[in-house]
Amino acid sequence: MSTSSYRSQVASNQRGLVKLQADKAKKASDAAKAGKKSSDASAAASKTSSLSTAQSKLREALRYEKEQTKALTEVSRLEGKIVDAQKKLSLSEKRLNESIQRDQQRANAEQEDRFRKIADGLSRHDKLHDQTAREIERLKALPEKITVAFFAADPGSNASNKLALDEEARLIREKIRASEHRDSLEFHTRWAVRPLDIFQAINELNPTIVHFSGHGTSEDTLVLQDDQGNPKYVPLEGIVSAMALAADNLRLVFFNTCFSYNMAQRCIDHIPAAIGMNRDVGDRAARFFAAQFYSAIGFGHPIKKAFLQAQALLAMEEPGEEKIPELYEQADDVESSLILVRPAEI
Repeated sequence: MSTSSYRSQVASNQRGLVKLQADKAKKASDAAKAGKKSSDASAAASKTSSLSTAQSKLREALRYEKEQTKALTEVSRLEGKIVDAQKKLSLSEKRLNESIQRDQQRANAEQEDRFRKIADGLSRHDKLHDQTAREIERLKALPEKITVAFFAADPGSNASNKLALDEEARLIREKIRASEHRDSLEFHTRWAVRPLDIFQAINELNPTIVHFSGHGTSEDTLVLQDDQGNPKYVPLEGIVSAMALAADNLRLVFFNTCFSYNMAQRCIDHIPAAIGMNRDVGDRAARFFAAQFYSAIGFGHPIKKAFLQAQALLAMEEPGEEKIPELYEQADDVESSLILVRPAEI
């Protein structure tokens, strides 16, 4: 029952008690009057010398005595009702007080809950403010431009088996130009790459991303080119060492070559992230994957999201090959730290 209902009950009991007390007072008054009249009639009977008058007054006294007795009986009955009404009133007042206390406790609890939510909201706001401030400072620390060093090698190829590496580079460049932060990405290509060319380009360009496009073998070797244009098989340890000694600015190595996942996995001992292929990958799939990856980077997305977008594109364009690329990172929580392009408004 609600507090208002208890209040109504108390008011009703109070009214009932007042009425009973008024009825008792009236009946008590009636009894007193009847008693006086009976007494007066008895006195008159004792004083008269007339026998008939005396008999009449005695009958009158008896009648008033009966009225008095009846009134006193009613007073007694009303007193019992008054006791019951007082008990009911006391009980209803107790319940009302308990209900008021519950309402107050509930109101206090709700107020405390509101205060707690406000305090929690302020605390979350402060935390978000601090996080936002730190994120802005971190973004400000990003370079205004990033450089991609694209290394391509396809030694010993002919018209029938030649990789379309020039098409891959052209498509990547187009996607970068169509991105929001096109002016923040510098894309440099090196062709028919030899081992010496890698260090020369790294020292010249100080790249943020090193991209290898061409051939890899299941023996964990990267196929470059020697001075005579023949295949130069660079072992895993050699290429990992080269990346470890690269410029401090290097954030990602992208092996767009077959069987390069072991190289990628080993490279993250030295740099934040690397991408490799877990088996042989089709020429067309490699082009589409790389182009979409750099497009997403150009729109300011972190490496992880860019990788996932490129995978999703492969699932649409080359179903079955989307599981070939693999992304390796130094830690599970580095995604936000691997945003490579600073947003223009920062």
